Amino acid sequence: MNEILSRFEPISLEEMSGIKLMNRIDTKFVTTLPVLKQLLEMAQEEYWAQEIGGERNMKYDTTYYDTKDFNMFYVHQGGHTNRQKLRFRTYVSSNLQFMEVKTKNNHGRTKKKRMKVTDMNLDEQEKLDFLHEHLKYDRADLIPAIRNNFNRITLVNKAKTERLTIDTNLQFFNLVSGVNKHMGELVIVELKRDGLCYSPVLEMLRQLRVFPHGFSKYCMGSALTNDGLRVNRFKPKLIDVEKILHKSSSIIK
Repeated sequence: MNEILSRFEPISLEEMSGIKLMNRIDTKFVTTLPVLKQLLEMAQEEYWAQEIGGERNMKYDTTYYDTKDFNMFYVHQGGHTNRQKLRFRTYVSSNLQFMEVKTKNNHGRTKKKRMKVTDMNLDEQEKLDFLHEHLKYDRADLIPAIRNNFNRITLVNKAKTERLTIDTNLQFFNLVSGVNKHMGELVIVELKRDGLCYSPVLEMLRQLRVFPHGFSKYCMGSALTNDGLRVNRFKPKLIDVEKILHKSSSIIK
């Protein structure tokens, strides 16, 4: 993987400052490592690879909060719009941490608000003020629900109209049930663009027969690691993930 990534022209964090896409349309795809390697081979001429401190495959660590009755999980499972998630994300390589509120509105757009933090203590006044302004849930109802970590590659198209994040080595650590799960060769690709501008990678993914497939790390990770949750509406996606992983292991064998 590192050898393929080294062939991409680099783009720095500073150069990406104008491509934040905080009000964006997200499209996710689920695939496996062998297909990802093909995609990276195809994308070298059209995309830059983000590089920070000489690294192009960065480690992320995220903790999601939910209400005690898992309302955020169930609202998402029900397909409701104007849904929200609260998370603390740590960029391990740069040792930066942010508290983030993500809101998906009824137009399919995702808005993200975040503040830089040094810990996950929700009771500090500055964090309470941020939550009061951006989150519709009451602080007293919130609990840490699940943690995940993964490696992320970030590509930027040379027209600077989109970002492509590619997550591998995904692991879940459920903070309620105590169950952990490693997702093996599963790869989550997310295309992030402001509106329906042309995207070079969409044609590449079509050629590789990789099609849009929703995958919320919070919801899917929770469904996979907490038997106490009702997951009926997620079952088709869980079955799809198992099929994708089974097909990949069959090809390798």
